[in-house]
Amino acid sequence: MPTRPSRASRYKLPSRYSYFVMPLILSSIMTFVVSAISTLKSLGLSEAFFRTWPSAWGLSWLIAFPVLLAVLPLARKLAACLVQPSDAA
Repeated sequence: MPTRPSRASRYKLPSRYSYFVMPLILSSIMTFVVSAISTLKSLGLSEAFFRTWPSAWGLSWLIAFPVLLAVLPLARKLAACLVQPSDAA
């Protein structure tokens, strides 16, 4: 009798989507932080910051996500050149 997947695994995407999900998460977090710092430095903690920052974040994410998708294979190759593989294979 086949076992049913757990409730948590039922809502997970198939592993083939990890190529897009990891850059999506990474670009979201990085642009969130960097755009906040940049906008805060330019405008200070003011009402203008809270009006301006969401659009700055959105624009930076629209650029960062496709760039990350394009550059990630190169970054992985460069990292493989710099880091020794682990013994556990």
